[in-house]
Amino acid sequence: MVSLRQEEGAVMEEPAKLARVVGVWGAVWMGLGSIVGTGVFVSLGIAAGVVGPGVVLAVALAALVATANGLSSAQLAAAHPVSGGTYAYGRRFVHPLAGFAAGWMFLAAKSASAATAALGCAGYLLHVLGVEAGAWGRVGLALGLVVVLTALVASGVQRSSRANVAIVALTLAALGCFVAAGWWSADPAALPARLGWEAVRGGAETPWALLQATALMFVAYTGYGRIATLGEEVREPARTIPRAIIATLVLSMVLYLGVSSAAVAAVGAESFAEATRAAGAPLEVVAQTFGLPWVAPLVAAGAVTAMAGVLLNLLLGLSRVLFAMARDRELPHVFAGVHAPSQSPRRAVWAMGGVIAALVLVGDLKTTWSFSAFTVLLYYGLTNLAALRLPAAQRRLPRVIPALGLAACVGLAAFVEPVVALAGLGLLASGFVVRWVARPAP
Repeated sequence: MVSLRQEEGAVMEEPAKLARVVGVWGAVWMGLGSIVGTGVFVSLGIAAGVVGPGVVLAVALAALVATANGLSSAQLAAAHPVSGGTYAYGRRFVHPLAGFAAGWMFLAAKSASAATAALGCAGYLLHVLGVEAGAWGRVGLALGLVVVLTALVASGVQRSSRANVAIVALTLAALGCFVAAGWWSADPAALPARLGWEAVRGGAETPWALLQATALMFVAYTGYGRIATLGEEVREPARTIPRAIIATLVLSMVLYLGVSSAAVAAVGAESFAEATRAAGAPLEVVAQTFGLPWVAPLVAAGAVTAMAGVLLNLLLGLSRVLFAMARDRELPHVFAGVHAPSQSPRRAVWAMGGVIAALVLVGDLKTTWSFSAFTVLLYYGLTNLAALRLPAAQRRLPRVIPALGLAACVGLAAFVEPVVALAGLGLLASGFVVRWVARPAP
């Protein structure tokens, strides 16, 4: 809630603030919880369907783009450690309208990612249980997951953080087993055809396919941004946030490259992509071919926990951006309250849970993920623009890094499907209408 204080005889409104309770490793676990989920368990298979064996190369290229963006986010967070991420950076270093655009696109992009995580989690869970529930059964289960995790996030960041550590630990163990078993079961004679340069070049028939897959995989890395959105809940943010972002990126890059190469080595890119189209649970389907009966159930369990973790962390990040924008009266001020006992912006949490639930009703993994790809590229383009505008005294890295990040984001956005891009631009325009309605009269 918003507190009041007396100042020079007048009653003044004091902006609501969040408590600093998260350390370096807590932030790293939150970053990994946001990254290690839908990206590795679902979008790798989607990208393989776009670019074939070139999926491993797409993963590597996306990692390079994510590195430039991550470094920009890290130095911005050190210079301006508040809730809101690029929304706050854009307002401070570029222009209030740029900040609003970043915040609005973040809410749109990550709400779509959260809906994808909920649907993916439900798909894996039903597959594990052997239940043929159909599309609407998966949607119903996904809605239930959204409600449960929204309630957990609304209870406070410390409780959410403890749950996240347990979720991520189980997921990493499952993925480690997948990588080891995948390479163990791969036929050495088939590796040149599946992972050799000729296979990669043949799979990526056009540069368009490779760049489209890179754009899809870039989104899978962007969970590190959740660390920056928690700027007011991290201890010693100028030191903690940059270290946590860099550590999270390095760990996630190693993991993605390991999982994608193991899957392609074991079954080939075409079978990997087909597993995504057929079941929405590609790693579990691939693991069934390893000849080790215990691996597939372990991977399926890891997928369920991973995407639940992604949904949890996205709810944390989305609610903090909505909270920051409402506090600045860029969106309805009703979402700016902080629940004192839990130190959680409960209204913002439940509002974002409602938006995610609405997107879950779309029911299609590729549609929600592609929409997320375009909007998140615009968001991180603004991140790099803000980093370019940092004063020299606050700049920790050469300006060429955010310049490369900005160019990569704008360039990759051009390779998203045109219908999805137009929908994203239309949503951005609608955001400015909402802003005009929500802002108080001068």
